[in-house]
Amino acid sequence: RDVLMKVLNSIPAKGFEVKISRVKKAGIDCCDFAVLLDKDHENHDHDMEYLYGKTENCGRNHEHTHQEGHHEHIHHEENTGHSHEEFPEHIHDEETHEHSHNHTHHHEHRGMKEIREILSACVMTERARALALKIFEVLARAEAKAHGVSLEEVHFHEVGAIDSIVDIVAEAVCLDNLDITKVIVLRLCEGTGSVRCQHGILPVPVPAVANIIEAYGLPVQFSDTKGELITPTGAAIVAAMEPSYSLPERFTIQKIGMGAGKRAYERPSILRAMLIKEKTEEKDTIYKLESNIDDCSGEALGYVMEELLKAGARDVHYIPVYMKKN
Repeated sequence: RDVLMKVLNSIPAKGFEVKISRVKKAGIDCCDFAVLLDKDHENHDHDMEYLYGKTENCGRNHEHTHQEGHHEHIHHEENTGHSHEEFPEHIHDEETHEHSHNHTHHHEHRGMKEIREILSACVMTERARALALKIFEVLARAEAKAHGVSLEEVHFHEVGAIDSIVDIVAEAVCLDNLDITKVIVLRLCEGTGSVRCQHGILPVPVPAVANIIEAYGLPVQFSDTKGELITPTGAAIVAAMEPSYSLPERFTIQKIGMGAGKRAYERPSILRAMLIKEKTEEKDTIYKLESNIDDCSGEALGYVMEELLKAGARDVHYIPVYMKKN
C-alpha cells in the first residue's frame, strides 16, 4: 500500500482522493479501492438509475459501499442525458448532443499528449510507467476507431477522467510491485442490454469495449445479467497484460485478493484475483539421442563412445547397418 500511495500522491492532478478500506459484499469481506471525486469532477459511473433508468433498475439489491463515512459523491439527476464528465470535442453534433450545457463545472479535456505528461511526472518505476502507457494506448486506439479520429485527436472522458487515470496507474504499479510477469484470464464476462454514457444510450458491449475485444482476440462470454460488466478501461487493462487463457493442469494458490465493485447488479459485484504457482511432479527424465552416421570406421565410433561417456552419458551403443550397396 505504501508503494502504491506514494505513486498516486505524485499524480499531477487535482479533484480526487483515494481511500482503501474493507467492505462486505454478499457477506464476503472485500478490499474497496475507492477514487473519491470532488464536486467539479464527479460523474455518474456508479449511479445505477442514470446508467440504466428506473425500469431496469427496479427491485435490484443495491449494495451500498459508503460505510463509515465513505461517500462516493454520486450525483443523481433525472434524465439529464449526460454525466458530469468531459465530452469529446469531436462528438458535438446534432445526433448525439441531446442537451444543452448548463453546468459550470470545469472539466479537463485530456488526450494522449496530456496523459504522457502526467505519467512522466509520476514517481514510479519505468516498468510500471511503460505498462500504464500501454494500457492508455490500447484504450485510445479503441476510442479513436469508434469515433473515426486519429490517436492524437482523441479527447474523451475514458482516457482523460481522473478516476480512470488513477485506476490505470494503480493497476500498473501493483503488477510491477508484485513482479507479475504472467497473467491468466480465462474469459471476460459481459452483460446484456444497454447503458447510458456521455454519447447517449449505447448497446452492451459499448463500441470501445467491442473494438478492444476484436483487436486483441479476448475471449468473451455473455451472461444473463442486465448491464455493463466490462468497461473500456477494464478491457484495456486485460489486453495490455497480454494474458494467456488456460490454467496450469495443477497449481497451488499463494494469495487471494477480493476486490469490491461499485455498481450493484443481481449478483455480487466482486473481482477475485489469485496468485498461483504451477505444481509440477518431480520426474527422473532421460533424453535419448539417436543419429545415423554414414561411412564411419569402428575406431572412430569407439573414440566417440569414450567421449560421450566422459560427458555424462548414461550409456552409449552403436549398431552397424548394411544397405543396398552392402
